[in-house]
Amino acid sequence: MDFTGKTVIVTGAGGGIGEGYAKRCAEEGMNVVIAELDATGGQRVADEIGEQALFVQTDVADEASANACAEACMAKFGRIDYLINNAAIFGNMLIEGYLNVDLDYLEKFMRVNAHGCLIMTRAVVEHMTAGGGGAIVNQSSTAAWMSTGFYGVAKLTMNGITQSLANELGWRKIRINAIAPGPTDTPALERNAGDYAQEMLKSMPIKRLGQPEDMANAALFLLSEQASWITGHILNVDGGQFMRP
Repeated sequence: MDFTGKTVIVTGAGGGIGEGYAKRCAEEGMNVVIAELDATGGQRVADEIGEQALFVQTDVADEASANACAEACMAKFGRIDYLINNAAIFGNMLIEGYLNVDLDYLEKFMRVNAHGCLIMTRAVVEHMTAGGGGAIVNQSSTAAWMSTGFYGVAKLTMNGITQSLANELGWRKIRINAIAPGPTDTPALERNAGDYAQEMLKSMPIKRLGQPEDMANAALFLLSEQASWITGHILNVDGGQFMRP
């Protein structure tokens, strides 16, 4: 798992699990692009990492913004080896049922949470191909199997996109997989589902919240050459919350 000199773009890396991904990738020797909509959080993480990091304000729902992020990465580091699609609307999301949610909000939500990974992949794929290939990790969720409204549906859609892209990207020597975190100890979880998350722990084999480093360990494996024959896989990192056959 030698990542020295490699370059990764991490979306939504201005806090939470995304910040954990970015900092761990930097510790492993990668150049890291912090692709984040929140300028304050994104610049803070880049500053804390240091010279091997670049903050690029990025809206993953906007093709022009995604393309600009990829171009800024190429201009700074000259290559794109990896992409971690972590950005999502979660901590401040509306809690509404399908019969009540405003349709304009729903379309925006799905554009970010379901299709942001596709928009970013399209932005980097030619650069990865020119460099000889690469690897992508999408951030799914165990909510994909919980039938808990449009957040879960967005993640289930992302799983389908991951597997479809695995077929499309294989000839380019680009692998794409997804991580499905269980309840993970972040400010976003506390704001959105703190009490509910504690209830979920009671039925889980490993009765603790996940930590960002749990996700980072899994992501590094999926990016590495140790996973060179793995693509289109959805890896639960969830303390046994869901045991899928």
